[in-house]
Amino acid sequence: MIHRPAIFPAVAAVYDRRKFAARACLLLLLALCCQGLPVSAAAAQSTNTPAADGRAGGSTLQPQTPAPSASPAPAEVAIYTYQVVNTFKHDPRAFTQGLLFHDGKLFESTGLYGQSSLREVDLATGSVLRNLTVPSQYFAEGLTLLDGKLYQLTWKEQKAFVYDLNADPKTFRKVGEFTYTNEGWGLATDGHWLIMSDGTSTLRFLNPATFAVDHTIQVLKDDMPQDRLNELEYVKGEIFANVWQTDWVARIDPASGRVVGMIDFTYLLPAADRTATTQVLNGIAYDLATDRLFVTGKNWPKLFEVRLRKK
Repeated sequence: MIHRPAIFPAVAAVYDRRKFAARACLLLLLALCCQGLPVSAAAAQSTNTPAADGRAGGSTLQPQTPAPSASPAPAEVAIYTYQVVNTFKHDPRAFTQGLLFHDGKLFESTGLYGQSSLREVDLATGSVLRNLTVPSQYFAEGLTLLDGKLYQLTWKEQKAFVYDLNADPKTFRKVGEFTYTNEGWGLATDGHWLIMSDGTSTLRFLNPATFAVDHTIQVLKDDMPQDRLNELEYVKGEIFANVWQTDWVARIDPASGRVVGMIDFTYLLPAADRTATTQVLNGIAYDLATDRLFVTGKNWPKLFEVRLRKK
């Protein structure tokens, strides 16, 4: 007689154990459903055990969380170039820091210690019609005109001068001054506020009656701070800001601080007009009455009337 191992009882026992486990799992799932707990979450809680170092274990089942909402893509910054409409003479000794156009004439703030000035300039000839020498301890900067008063910044001295535009036909009569924090770079106005730059990405809006800062904006280009904002001009609802040491001018939305356009003034001053003393682009003026835009630079021999074109 051949003896065979008694395997059938063992198989039956395994079958009974699996049958019992299946019934137990079914009962567990029914209980969870009665409690209102999603099965997927329960499975994740039961299998996603912490590892020994406290981090989540290796289970691939994770609690379901809503995907974060996508941030809106930054609006595309339009790029502009220029067309030269007219060319005018400009004093190559003028280290231009601020420029504006009013009543057919240019008004210019020039810098450097011992050379700073405030000027009224004839556009057609480039001749200086009025001139005020700024005390030598000041480095003059941005310039703007509001309600018959000229406002002129200084660089590191944290002081601005206020002049009456019409008090003296031969010079400029100072009627006030005010102080501010940080450096003074560019200055413009929207007809309500004095808008001031300090070389960073922040623009300050000052109350012209008290010179207190009412509010500020941070200028962003492609969601990144656009710093080195220098000479300013308010043009048809936008702030134009020269980016220091470049040939670019940023067009800024004053409400949001977003850069909505960039103007490329590369090669505006021909190479033949450049000398060892020629400095960077700086000086933007807008003639509201005739919709003309003027641009020059520090120690440039020419000033240009330009028309912008979108690339």
